[in-house]
Amino acid sequence: MEDIEKIIKQTNEQNQEKIDWTKAWSKKYPVLATYTNKVDVERYGKEIRKLLESLQQEYQYTQLDAMLVLKDILYQEWKKQKRK
Repeated sequence: MEDIEKIIKQTNEQNQEKIDWTKAWSKKYPVLATYTNKVDVERYGKEIRKLLESLQQEYQYTQLDAMLVLKDILYQEWKKQKRK
């Protein structure tokens, strides 16, 4: 775990932009490579944009902070559902 934490700390925004995260994660989770052909991405995207904008306005978060908070909330909800 320490190695992963070290890599995260050393990674900057410029390096992150060079990585196709969907492609990288799809090696472990193949659904990421195929869902765009099945899912109404625009519909879900619209709802996600509303949530992001709400976080930005209500809490004066930057775009990045709003995305990180929303991502963390989604993860926390996922963990709760897994426990059931």
